Amino acid sequence: MLYRCMPGEDRELSILGFGCMRLPLTEGGTIDEGLAEEMLYTAIDGGVNYVDTAWPYHNGESEPFVGKALEGEYRKKVYLATKLPLWEVESPEDMERILHEQLRRLRTDHIDYYLMHNFNEQRWHNIQSSGFEGFLEKARKEGTIGKIGFSFHDQLSLFKTILDAYPWDFCQIQYNYLDRNYQAGAEGLGYAASKKIGVIIMEPLRGGKIAENVPPSVQKLWDSAPVRRSPVEWALRWLWNIPEISLVLSGMSTPEHVRENLDIASRGIPGSLGKEELHLVDRAAEEYARRMIYPCTSCGYCLPCPQGVRIPECLNHYNSAFMFDDLERARFNNRVMLNETNRASACIDCGACVPKCPQHIPIPQALRKVRELLEE
Repeated sequence: MLYRCMPGEDRELSILGFGCMRLPLTEGGTIDEGLAEEMLYTAIDGGVNYVDTAWPYHNGESEPFVGKALEGEYRKKVYLATKLPLWEVESPEDMERILHEQLRRLRTDHIDYYLMHNFNEQRWHNIQSSGFEGFLEKARKEGTIGKIGFSFHDQLSLFKTILDAYPWDFCQIQYNYLDRNYQAGAEGLGYAASKKIGVIIMEPLRGGKIAENVPPSVQKLWDSAPVRRSPVEWALRWLWNIPEISLVLSGMSTPEHVRENLDIASRGIPGSLGKEELHLVDRAAEEYARRMIYPCTSCGYCLPCPQGVRIPECLNHYNSAFMFDDLERARFNNRVMLNETNRASACIDCGACVPKCPQHIPIPQALRKVRELLEE
């Protein structure tokens, strides 16, 4: 296993983190604890020392599972991360209550990396009046939490605003070779690095889509490389090639995923991919982009929508259905990631967005298509 340090730190973190959002399931839909424990222990024995969970994962089962699995010697081998569910917070008392419940669930007296979970514009607005800064500093002083960060799913401008508003230790963003201009994106990654803030990557495989159902045209590109690598290795190595990335979280669901990721992580050295290899990844990204129905680059020029529609995300979910041949996942993501006021169905066809779009997308017409495919 290879290790990196966050800016200004001497604590070494494994470049591969174990994400506990996609653990194996029983036929009844609960966590297969025996298999999940085997996977977690294999990862830790293989050098992984960062384990990430959260309050809502697996309908609330993930934190208790992690606490039980790590109880004892394995807890001493890892840095444990979990997140404050912002949608549950209405007062400072809520934050205190939830943190203490998380400590109980995780069977620990401290959480090494504590994140504000899933910042978007509404949650950032709501949390600012809750006294979150005082809560975090008090918890850190008491030793119940260590490093402080946040995970993020919104526009680049908000990401920069949040970074500037508090002395965060680290942030967690969605990033992969397809999402360089999505949400925080490459610019946000660079901005965090410039402020000496650690960067943790989630969704390195776009929820597994980069690894599954690879279009023949993309697979042909991978097959043309002098060094044969799986689509998973290309995606992970592309991320680990970037020195500003502190670690990459992988939501592994099978023992094979663990073994494959451990093997790939042994080669995740910054700058280890050559110019031609990076160009090949760019060509793969272009081929995926060619499968998009609407050429949205998530630039955000169409925002704010007078009705609150999060236009780039709506189009992104729609495009994903065609890029990865997975309509059900696109419908699921559209439902989970957007509330009713942000979905395509909130569009009233006012047309305010149309002249702002540099890609000349007929946005109201596109949103009708989104609604018909993903909502109805």
